[in-house]
Amino acid sequence: MERDVFETIEYEAGDGIATIRLNRPEKRNAYNTRMMNELLGAFDRSDADDDIGAVILTGSGDVFCAGADLSGGANTFAQLGDDPERAALRHGDLWRDGGGVASLRIFESLKPVVAAVNGPAIGVGATMILACDVRIASNTARFGYVFTQRGLVPEAASSWFLPRVVGLSRALEWTMGACIVPVDEALDAGLIRETCTRDDLIPRARAIAGRFLSGSPVATALTRQMMWRMAGADHPMEAHRIDSRAIAALRAAPDTLEAVAAFLEKREADFTSKVSDGVPDIWPDGAGPRFY
Repeated sequence: MERDVFETIEYEAGDGIATIRLNRPEKRNAYNTRMMNELLGAFDRSDADDDIGAVILTGSGDVFCAGADLSGGANTFAQLGDDPERAALRHGDLWRDGGGVASLRIFESLKPVVAAVNGPAIGVGATMILACDVRIASNTARFGYVFTQRGLVPEAASSWFLPRVVGLSRALEWTMGACIVPVDEALDAGLIRETCTRDDLIPRARAIAGRFLSGSPVATALTRQMMWRMAGADHPMEAHRIDSRAIAALRAAPDTLEAVAAFLEKREADFTSKVSDGVPDIWPDGAGPRFY
């Protein structure tokens, strides 16, 4: 098992799965600019590693993430735009929300992502997980959408993600009401898939992540992109066009030929495609720049 410790996260890789762990337990894994940058690097790393087929995002200790690090005092949010580590994330006069940068990086992941929420997830802790494909939680978790109590609005692109996950009415109730959502309510709303004890959380997350390792890596990456990007499509015809482009790109690909041969020969397929060699660009206007 390969394991690297950074200033604010841990990265562990083995058996086809990368585990990215928020690792500021003395600060309840509060989110800061360094954590944002290290998360970007960790997801870049998992994308580039062809031995990794899925990612787990979790936290150290008893808390997943207590939200933004407010140790800067009353001017914490006002100072964020002056943080030199964020300079590269400016687009002209646009100052970018750091939580959104991480969420969009997760959205752009070429590998499936499972959030294993080990405890309370507040603020950005409750919004960054929305871009994950599957979310499970320990029975000690709760989710805090407390932005209006901080004089702020929901961030991390959650005004796009949250209504798609739990529905518009529930999303409005939770955010306008600055709600702390109990784990049972989160389960009922579909925010999380299931709950378990904290001891069982990572084994369960690894079992779910393991389901994503059996298919063609390129087809899996393309499927993830298609499902997420079509979530905002105006008409099913848009999805039909993308489906058609994808099938045309893959119909004679080595993994497709191997899958058919394996089916006919009643054996397991041996997929050889590598995400690092490229995923077909099926988007009418080209994939364009990444958004993180």
